Amino acid sequence: MDSVEVNVLAGISSVPAAEWDACACPETADGGRPCDPFTTHRFLAALEASDSVGPGTGWTPHHLVARHAGAVIAVAPFYRKSHSQGEYVFDHAWAEAWHRAGGSYYPKLQGAVPFTPVTGRRLLCRPGQEDIGQAALLQAMAELTQRGGHSSAHLTFCTGQEAAAAASAGWLHRTGVQFHWENRGYGGYEDFLATLASRKRKALRKEREKAQGFGGTIRALTGAAIEERHWEAMWAFYLDTGARKWGRPYLTRAFFDALHEMRDDVLLVVAEQDGHAVAGALNFIGRETLYGRYWGCLADHAFLHFELCYHQAVDWAIAQGFARVEAGAQGEHKLARGYLPVVTHSAHHIPHPGFRRAVAEYLEQERAAVAEEADILAALGPYRDEERI
Repeated sequence: MDSVEVNVLAGISSVPAAEWDACACPETADGGRPCDPFTTHRFLAALEASDSVGPGTGWTPHHLVARHAGAVIAVAPFYRKSHSQGEYVFDHAWAEAWHRAGGSYYPKLQGAVPFTPVTGRRLLCRPGQEDIGQAALLQAMAELTQRGGHSSAHLTFCTGQEAAAAASAGWLHRTGVQFHWENRGYGGYEDFLATLASRKRKALRKEREKAQGFGGTIRALTGAAIEERHWEAMWAFYLDTGARKWGRPYLTRAFFDALHEMRDDVLLVVAEQDGHAVAGALNFIGRETLYGRYWGCLADHAFLHFELCYHQAVDWAIAQGFARVEAGAQGEHKLARGYLPVVTHSAHHIPHPGFRRAVAEYLEQERAAVAEEADILAALGPYRDEERI
């Protein structure tokens, strides 16, 4: 570890894209897509260039770059946080308890992709450098927590392997539940429906028929088919949803302009009436996973949300031979649409011994509850008994 140097960067532009992506998405060397589009240099740079993160947002970049013998071997998207918004692994109760005890929970440090509750690597290492790279990043995160007077450091929506590596370094392990759709080699949507119980199958057929009869057309767009007018519509949808869920938007209008340059990595599902978009769903395209991110509408139509966000995503994933669809955080309503519970992972470094002990006891009980919840939800899924996993 003495031979590894870890630097803290005030912005992603301080490291060349090629060096960052050699750790974040080495699989793209074959010319294909990244497994995770959200940890690429250009996605994180778009967040910063658009002022979606940075001064005044509560997300201050503290990205980590680990070098060995002068070569970059590992990187991590890392932020100094002054609140817990936009994370989706909720620690508000921890903050409240810390404040009641007379402490200050903020600032804290966060290893995450802002506003993006999708699973993936957070300790990004060059192939073959995983052990030394992960150890160096975790040690640097712990040292930054204590030297900078932060209450804690967190890795959210990391992989199970990363959570285990962090636990070996003394971090606490937390679990949660999301709902993902898995492609079992379906040739079409009807093949997927055939795996469902009869009553559930009929319900989804009726739901889709109702949604598709909203009085307009539904189009799945990617690449050059996405026009600038579509981003104007998606911005309006995003504002509408944000006003109802978060109170204010996390992303800026400029970020949606930046997405136009990344439209080959985007799938927009748009519902139009008389040539005008009335609802839409924004998805990002990984190497074998479609990631649902944002939805919004300007008029209410029965079941249109489910059609654009879930059924159309399944249609597209089957057609493209993708392995899965991740539909974002929370939402037990996804279960009836064939999205099954998947356990997610996070890791938490808390230096204060008393606070750490209290959180550790809570997490032990929570993990047991999460495991039980996942089992119960899986049993309630729409699949025929012989199709259940």
